[in-house]
Amino acid sequence: MDTLATMAPDIAQAASLIRPETGVDVLCYTCNSGTMVIGEAGVIRSLRAARQQVKLTTVMTGVVRALRTLGARRIAVATPYLDEVNTIVRDFLEDHGFHVVEIQGMNIRNNSEIDAVDPHFIRAYARSVDRPEAEAVFICCGALRALDVVADLEGDLGKPVVVSNQAMMWDCLRVAGVGDQISGFGRLFELGVTEHHHAVGALAQSSAATWP
Repeated sequence: MDTLATMAPDIAQAASLIRPETGVDVLCYTCNSGTMVIGEAGVIRSLRAARQQVKLTTVMTGVVRALRTLGARRIAVATPYLDEVNTIVRDFLEDHGFHVVEIQGMNIRNNSEIDAVDPHFIRAYARSVDRPEAEAVFICCGALRALDVVADLEGDLGKPVVVSNQAMMWDCLRVAGVGDQISGFGRLFELGVTEHHHAVGALAQSSAATWP
């Protein structure tokens, strides 16, 4: 937890280095656990200090919008994290109006080990975490290669599956006004700009998502 928090002072500087001359339309902070430890508002403040004219989001903001767009309130969550980080994951999601029916972590401490988890294991692990009452499964952590198996998992489970990189890319594209609907990466990418706008409006009304 302490290590995750140490990212906060450098977010603004890092954001200022991304295409500083040509600009970008959307900027996203892509660390799931960092967003939850630092807080969405704190991350957005740091991004805004560096890039004042850019639309801003975080990977966890995208996850919340994705789950809302898919109509999921009861979710099962699979992560690679330690138990202490999973507590933050549960609190974050429940603060945003979701009911976490199950959360399990692989208790991996080092990022390099998370990178190395085989997608076939991720698929099996997510199946083991799913519960009948869950309306969707969320696989949390952008370092996991979960995007490789999200479509297969939806076929296995018969319900929506949201994974971090999928939600992040979908959110960034929709914030940028890109409405292309793509097959092969889960139900989420088959949803367009209108559905995203509805999720953004609902999230803006949540006190947990009030940004400066």
